[in-house]
Amino acid sequence: MIKVGISQCLTGAKVRYDGGHRNNKFCNQELTELFSFVPLCPEIGIGLPIPRKTIRLVGDIASPRAVFSDDSSVDLTDKLSEYADNHSRSISDMSGFVFCKASPSCGTQRVKVYNDKGHSESKGMGIFAARVQELHPNLPIEDDGRLNDPLIRDSFIKRVYIYDEWRAMEKSGITAKKLYKFHARHKFTLLSHNQKIYRKVGPLVASANKNDVNEVAAEYIGLLMEGLTHVATRKNNTNVLMHLQGYLKDALDAQDKQELRQCIIDYNSGEAPILSPITLIKHHFKHNPNPYIAQQSYLNPYPKQLGIRVQMR
Repeated sequence: MIKVGISQCLTGAKVRYDGGHRNNKFCNQELTELFSFVPLCPEIGIGLPIPRKTIRLVGDIASPRAVFSDDSSVDLTDKLSEYADNHSRSISDMSGFVFCKASPSCGTQRVKVYNDKGHSESKGMGIFAARVQELHPNLPIEDDGRLNDPLIRDSFIKRVYIYDEWRAMEKSGITAKKLYKFHARHKFTLLSHNQKIYRKVGPLVASANKNDVNEVAAEYIGLLMEGLTHVATRKNNTNVLMHLQGYLKDALDAQDKQELRQCIIDYNSGEAPILSPITLIKHHFKHNPNPYIAQQSYLNPYPKQLGIRVQMR
């Protein structure tokens, strides 16, 4: 199973400052069938008790400090960062991380940072989460609150599966040929998320040779993960669906072509969910196999039991 980190409180463990938890049903009821979660709680990990004083971020939004809410003289910033450093090796074996939203240690965005007048701005990032991101910039991360959005959920799960596949390829040794095949498999998925980066990585991959393949690969995976953090749009999905339709032009009769075209148009206009044209396209390729399309991740980005695309329009 794919190994994914998770803030321990999201598993139902009572490790929060008040002795409670933030059990996340999606993670614990659906993702546990697919992912092997590795729970971490930096606040417990640095020796804080349960229950405990609350922590908050203060100072500069770009580099805040973590202190006790009622005693700013106790600075926990370095300890929380060091906890990430101490677990960096195990995190490097993960293919994603789900953090607890709004937490001064684990929040990935919109964490409150207080200035010296006691006013806050929700523009910070938790100390532990920020250090994990710094150490592992390509690691797919998301906070549990944002996973309630089907589009963000879709983006995160895709990134986890693709990054896990990338890590396996890295372990076997990257070659220019492997890099090309990897990009070919995921190019339509990337196109559905970010056209600008899609146009950039194609020439990059084509330029790779045995002398610089590792440097090219490092740049490529950074761009790919960046591109996939953007949610797939209706416009981009329609573009991909039209591309896929083109591979069927010599296989379908006029009636089937019109039906598929209309199905894509209905999706583009918001009258049908994305599952409609995807299901029809998969049906046609089942009866008209195409080796290139068969290996595309776009049509089957993750196990269908997740039902994410059922919720997407």
